Amino acid sequence: MPDTPIPFGKPQLDTDVFDAVRTVLESGMLVHGTVTPAFEAAFAQRIGAAEAVAVSSCTAGLHLTLFTRNIGPGDRVAVPAMTHVATAHSVELVGAEPVFIDVDPATGNMDPAALEAGEGPLAVIMPVHYLGLPCDMDRILAVAQKKGAFVLEDCALAVDATWGDQKAGTLGLAGSFSFYPVKHMTSIEGGMVTTNDPALAHELRRRRAFGYNRALGERTRPGLYDVDILGMNYRMSEVEAAVGLAQLTHLDDFMADRSRNDAALRAILTRIDGLTLFPDTHGKATSSHYCINAVLPRDGSVSRDRVVDGLNARKIGSSVHYPGPVPLFTYYSQKYGYKAGQFPVAEWLADQTISLPVGPHLTRGDAERVGNAFQEAYSEASR
Repeated sequence: MPDTPIPFGKPQLDTDVFDAVRTVLESGMLVHGTVTPAFEAAFAQRIGAAEAVAVSSCTAGLHLTLFTRNIGPGDRVAVPAMTHVATAHSVELVGAEPVFIDVDPATGNMDPAALEAGEGPLAVIMPVHYLGLPCDMDRILAVAQKKGAFVLEDCALAVDATWGDQKAGTLGLAGSFSFYPVKHMTSIEGGMVTTNDPALAHELRRRRAFGYNRALGERTRPGLYDVDILGMNYRMSEVEAAVGLAQLTHLDDFMADRSRNDAALRAILTRIDGLTLFPDTHGKATSSHYCINAVLPRDGSVSRDRVVDGLNARKIGSSVHYPGPVPLFTYYSQKYGYKAGQFPVAEWLADQTISLPVGPHLTRGDAERVGNAFQEAYSEASR
């Protein structure tokens, strides 16, 4: 219906999700049960990784991986200037220094040329697959090898995204995924770290639960354990894992809907003069179709506020990815001295981006309605 609001995102929860949650609640086993390992195994198989470790959020996964690999004070970690602040926060939380890299104007991803040109050592490179389109991982991995760094992928928006014949989350040492409610699938809250390194997965599992070591000293009775390493409480509950496991059974349909909606919306948006759209394929990369970023002209000739007002008047939800380059947020600019003008591409995106929905809560007709509404709002804002 034309007057029905279309939100930017909406979790798709079928009856099997409610049944799975009820089963867990009735079991009384809300943590440390069998559902979380089952979710881990199913997700690892989906991504094509040897191991998957469930955690409380994508941010927790990034932080835990850095912590487990002993990244800390004195280490420098490359992160893109255009990302969610969580990427950089995970670096700050281990006491390392985030080194911000501007992004490619063709994709919004970390610019490999800028990464390679950067001076100084790097311990880690953290590419973010911006809106689900994988970075140029061949070049990033080459820089990592040259600098002796490991690669930790931020896959928050990249479920099922591919680089060549591999999926995001299998290209570096590890990848961290998000299951926030409006992502490709949800576990209410939660995340997953994928890796092909069994030793790393083992350590992540220990450190996500305080560093317990029940085997040390052959202590086998319930409630008895030793602690021989430092850890956090980054566990995923059985309820969240049950939701995630149920969602995986629908993921093929979710992804097909996203691809269909992306194509329908993109066909309309490509007719708008002056609008920049990032591609859904680029080189060896194929997107997960999280959303479409409509990027307004650099010259400011089209008011973003007026376009968003026009969308709101037509009951179309939108978002911004992201509201500012992370190094220019007050915390980072004050601590490290970054200034406006140092990250021109990221600054352009922050100022002129409008993110439009393509999720499975839309029909093809909804996607076309979003496109037409945007075209009308854009025209009004250009006058």
